Amino acid sequence: MTDNSQYKRAKDPRKKQPVKRVALSDEAKRAYEELIQKRDERDKNYGVHLGTSERR
Repeated sequence: MTDNSQYKRAKDPRKKQPVKRVALSDEAKRAYEELIQKRDERDKNYGVHLGTSERR
């Protein structure tokens, strides 16, 4: 009595593409790790000097 096509799952509108993988050298990995550490330290130090929002 009911039409089963009404209850079928919708197709995914995204197109499937192959995943691209990148292989980094050990030197590049170390440089990236240093960059991340410097950025984290800089972000942490930036927050220290802002003060609190209690003055509002």
